[in-house]
Amino acid sequence: MFAGLINQAKAAVSGLVLRYVARASVAIPFVIALGFALAALTVMLVQSFGQITAYWLMAGGLAAIGAIAAIGVSVKEQEEEVAEQKAEQADTQSALGDATAQALTQAPLALLGGLFAAPGGATTAFKVAGMLGRNFPLVLLLVLIGALFWPTEGNEAAQEADLPSGEKSNGAQPVETLH
Repeated sequence: MFAGLINQAKAAVSGLVLRYVARASVAIPFVIALGFALAALTVMLVQSFGQITAYWLMAGGLAAIGAIAAIGVSVKEQEEEVAEQKAEQADTQSALGDATAQALTQAPLALLGGLFAAPGGATTAFKVAGMLGRNFPLVLLLVLIGALFWPTEGNEAAQEADLPSGEKSNGAQPVETLH
C-alpha cells in the first residue's frame, strides 16, 4: 500500500544526498587551494615585513573575514526567522507534507529492512558493513550532511507546547516575572 510512497521517498533522499555530495566534492579542491593561497600570502608577507608583522597581518585579516562572515550569517538567520514567521502565519501545511516528512524520517529504517529482507540478507548486510567500514570518512561526511538536513520543525513546536506558559525554550523567564 505504501510501496509507492516509500519508493518516492527513497528516490528523493538519494537524489538529495547525491546532489549535496556532488556539491561538496566540487568545493574540496577550492578549500585546498585556499589553504595554499594562505600559505603563499604568509610567505610573501614574511619576506616583505618580517615574521612577527606578517603573522599579525594574517591574524587580523582572517579575523576580519570571520567578522564579516559572522555578520552575513546573522543577517541570513534574521531573514530566515522572518520567513518562518510568515510561513507559520500562513499555516499551509498539508497532509501530503506530513506524510512526506514521516516517510523521510522512516527512510533509513526502510532501507535497512529492505537490506535484511533481500535473499542472503545477513551476508549482504555484512558486505555492506565492510564496504562502509572501508569508506568510513565518506560515510561520516554523508552522516554529517544528513544531520544538517534532518527535519526539526515538529520537534521545536512540540517542545514549545510542553513548556509551562510564560517560559521560553532556553529556560529564560519573561522579564515581568523576574523579581
